[in-house]
Amino acid sequence: MDNNLMPKVKLSESVGWSESGGRRWINVFKDYIPHVKIGSSVRYNNESVTVLRVIKNLSESGLTQKEILKVFHDKGIPKTNEDVDLVVKSFYMSTGDIPPQREIMLPFLKIISDGKTYTANHITKELTKFFNLTEEQRTRSYENSKDSIFITRIRQVRYSLKNSNYIDEVSQSTYQITKEGLMLLNDDRSEVQDEIEEMEEVIDPFDVIVDKVDEIRKDLAKAIIQKVKQTHWRKLEHIIVELLMAMGYGDGKITGKTNDGGIDGIIKEDKLGLDNIYLQAKRWDSAVGRELVQSFSGALDDMGAKKGVFITTSYFTKHAIEYAERLQSKKIVLINGVTLANLMIDYNIGVTLKEKFIVKKIDFSYFEED
Repeated sequence: MDNNLMPKVKLSESVGWSESGGRRWINVFKDYIPHVKIGSSVRYNNESVTVLRVIKNLSESGLTQKEILKVFHDKGIPKTNEDVDLVVKSFYMSTGDIPPQREIMLPFLKIISDGKTYTANHITKELTKFFNLTEEQRTRSYENSKDSIFITRIRQVRYSLKNSNYIDEVSQSTYQITKEGLMLLNDDRSEVQDEIEEMEEVIDPFDVIVDKVDEIRKDLAKAIIQKVKQTHWRKLEHIIVELLMAMGYGDGKITGKTNDGGIDGIIKEDKLGLDNIYLQAKRWDSAVGRELVQSFSGALDDMGAKKGVFITTSYFTKHAIEYAERLQSKKIVLINGVTLANLMIDYNIGVTLKEKFIVKKIDFSYFEED
């Protein structure tokens, strides 16, 4: 057995965390921390220490577990101290003027400290006033996400407070402080801070599920793109026609490669066939430039067509996109590889159902008196 291998408690101590504190972080980041299984036991090595130390540094810089997970998923694990500094700098450039989760918890409780019930919307408005946030700060989203940073943090705070029994959700999205919540407000400042740090580590399991589903979808989309690139060009044409028909358009057909003028397929705009949409598909790895889109536009002119869809397994250059957007006499929709893969997932083309999960929540109206 490798003498450098260590149990979870030793791994926690190696970065300066207590056993219980380190255990929580290790469990959350188990997919990123290197480990080996020896029988029924899990052991860690020096590389595990390096990764956990990065996690601890990011945490102490103000990032929550969910935010660190997002960094690891989107950009990978920082390798050096300089990489960690860049992550923190980038994080604070986008979120530094928005209060972190730990700073929201006490104001949240104070807003509802009179014991009355308040809606989530009312609490959010009061927190916005408390922190004097502008509309831009309130609505600013994470990179590559539509979720508001501020609203996401409030949602995490609500879950943490509810999970710790400091607030009750008395009806749908309506909250009330508990006796424990009132006691927390009156506790010693250091004790309150310790409790806040523990609550900050709690992640809503539903958020974890959503993140994992998103991760699975992205991996599936990548696999679909690679598979489509490996297919025969005629199969790609059939995929495109089948996809558009699944999206609700009318019947379609493949034109073939003879005298098609660059047109690979034709599909009726609707079930009645009031107009035709002409298709072109490129199974490429490199970018599709303006010249190819312009050539497709010319092919549409030759057909007297006003509508076209250009699909590629790669991506379009900025000039190609701008050219398509400027067209006045016709409409050309550009679909890149990522969009194609996601549409195939949405409309069940080339995919099959592996598993279906149903997540339920309490129906507050059921328990109300008639």
